[in-house]
Amino acid sequence: MSQRGSGKPTSFDIAYLAGVSQPTVSRALRGSRAISAETRARIEAIARELNYTVDKNASSLRSQRANTIALLFFEDPTPDESKINPFFLAMLGAITRQCTKRGLDLLISFQKMEDDWHTRYQDSHRADGMILLGYGDYALYEQRLTGLVAQGTRFVRWGSVGSDNIGATVGSDNFGAGRMAGEHLIAKGRRRIAFLGQADEHYPEFAERYRGLLAAQHAAGLKHDPALQADAYTTEDDGYSAAMALIERGTGFDAIFAGSDLIAIGALRALAAKGLRVPEDVAIVGFDDIPAAAMTSPPLTTLVQDLRGAGELLIDTLLAQIEDRPLPSPMLPARLTVRRSSGA
Repeated sequence: MSQRGSGKPTSFDIAYLAGVSQPTVSRALRGSRAISAETRARIEAIARELNYTVDKNASSLRSQRANTIALLFFEDPTPDESKINPFFLAMLGAITRQCTKRGLDLLISFQKMEDDWHTRYQDSHRADGMILLGYGDYALYEQRLTGLVAQGTRFVRWGSVGSDNIGATVGSDNFGAGRMAGEHLIAKGRRRIAFLGQADEHYPEFAERYRGLLAAQHAAGLKHDPALQADAYTTEDDGYSAAMALIERGTGFDAIFAGSDLIAIGALRALAAKGLRVPEDVAIVGFDDIPAAAMTSPPLTTLVQDLRGAGELLIDTLLAQIEDRPLPSPMLPARLTVRRSSGA
């Protein structure tokens, strides 16, 4: 029977109306995947009808949880003063919505990689776990991840998914996306496809995108030319410099696959400065579909990562660790958005 008494709806009221136990209600309102989608939807509908809100203080006392997630952005070189990769800013909305849906507070902080961020939240118990976005050079980041694992910190990061990952990692299928970019350019008749991006262990996501491009070229019977790869990090200036270097060394190419949209936008500037037309002389494909990609001249063909799915999967993966459940599948597919830069 109902245990309302004071007139304020409780989780016991919801349990009574839904025909389930009170712990089932608690788990459903936390977004636990242990509860079926049908039962969770029924419980959420009753909670809305009763104007029920979770008593976070009481919930925390019972579970010894802060019901708070820490989201750490790491400094990236950008053309403005934000120092945050625009792709990660776009992901913030998806993560925030998922936290709201699960009744979680989100603590957002901006960090430099050299700071002592890797112990601060664990020691203060301000958050139940951490989401890490952005990292720059992976070789330095890797040392910090090892430290987090050693001290038992629950965390998930966005990055390159592989069997040798340290801790939980969620990311796009970078290899599949690179292959998709290569297949698209080859179908457009391009045969000399340059890759702009540092494709080594320091930037594993770029390396996977490059490997996917090479796989597409190999499948089409095209010979690999190492001279068609030029290092670039994540900024427009890097893309400009890398494209200029390719042009000035006399390496003939008729297409560019850039490791990020910012690199691609820099390459567009370089090609224009040298009088090369896009897409007539050189087709270009980027990666990320940042807002500026649709506003370049010509608009940029790019690989789109699933922002909504990323936000949900990051939260799901972190909660699975906190609740000691199996981790979900870590990889999301990307899709190609074709615009005029590749000859659409």
